[in-house]
Amino acid sequence: MSDLVTLAEIEAAARRLAGVAVRTPLVRYPGVPLWIKPESLQPIGAFKLRGAYAAMTSAPLGGSRPPGVVAHSNGNHAQAVAYAARELGVRAVLVIPHDAPDVKVQECVRLGAEVVLVEPTMEARTQTAERLAKAHGYDLVAPFDDRRVIAGQGTIGLEIMADAPDAGVVLAPVGGGGLLAGTATAVKALGRGTRVVGVVPALAADARDSFLLGRPVTWDVKEIRRTMADALRVGRVGDIPFRHIAEYVDDIVTVTEEEIRETMRLLAVKTRLVAEPAGAVAAAAFLFHRDELPPGDGVAVLSGGNVDPELFFSSH
Repeated sequence: MSDLVTLAEIEAAARRLAGVAVRTPLVRYPGVPLWIKPESLQPIGAFKLRGAYAAMTSAPLGGSRPPGVVAHSNGNHAQAVAYAARELGVRAVLVIPHDAPDVKVQECVRLGAEVVLVEPTMEARTQTAERLAKAHGYDLVAPFDDRRVIAGQGTIGLEIMADAPDAGVVLAPVGGGGLLAGTATAVKALGRGTRVVGVVPALAADARDSFLLGRPVTWDVKEIRRTMADALRVGRVGDIPFRHIAEYVDDIVTVTEEEIRETMRLLAVKTRLVAEPAGAVAAAAFLFHRDELPPGDGVAVLSGGNVDPELFFSSH
C-alpha cells in the first residue's frame, strides 16, 4: 500500500458516504470571488462525519465489527463517531478534554455515546483512548492520524473540484491535519493548477511552523488554549497527515483572533451561515490576507458550526 492516500481510496469513501453525509454546496460570498463550502450543514454540524463514517465502514471494521469504537476528540470528531456508531448499531466511548465546549459534549451524550472526560492534553487523550480500546477490544477511530479518516475528509476535495474546477486556491483549517491532507490530495489529483493553503490561528500555529521546518512541531497546550478556535487546539499535526501536507499543500497562513471573530459575524450576516471559530479561519484568510494567497477565485471550507451560543452572540 502506498504511503499516501490515493484518489481511488477517496472515491471509495465517497461511495460509502452517499446518503449519510450531506453533499454540501458552494455558497457565494458577496462582493469578492470567494465560495464557502459549508460543512456546518452536516448532520453533526461539522465535516468530521465524513472521516469517522468512512473509517468505521472500511476494513477491518466494515467486515467484522468489534463490540464498539473508541475515539478521542475536542468535540466534533467525537460527535461524528457517536453519530456513525448509532447509525451502524455499535457502542461508542468518547474521550474528551474537560474544557471542550459543553454544547459538543451534550450532543455526544444525546447521540447515545459514553463520555470520558480527561485533562486537555494530547497525551491524556490518546493514552486513555488506547487503554480503553485494548481493554475492551474496541476499534480506535483516530481523529486525524488514520488513512481511513483522511480518505473520508478527502471527499470534500472531490466535491470542490466537481463544483469549482477552475478555482485558484482552496483554503482549509488545520488542527491535526486530516481535513487539509485529504482535501489537498483530492484537489491536486483533479485540479488544473489549483493551489491548496492551510489556515491556522496565530495563537495555535504549530502547523505553520511544521510546514516551514519540514517536520511536525509541537506547541505547548497552555499556548494553544489561548485561541478561541477550540477545534484547532491540537498542538501537533499528525504524522500521516503531515506527509500529505508536505507533498500536496502550497502554504499555511495564520489569522488573528479578531479576524476570526469578525469572519464569524460576516458569514452569518452575508451568507446566513453559522461558523464556529475554527470554521471561520479559512474564510478569514481570504477576506483579510488575500494578498498573501495565490491568485484566482477562492474556495474556503467552513469546517463546522458547533459554536457555543454565548460566544456566537458575543461576536455579533
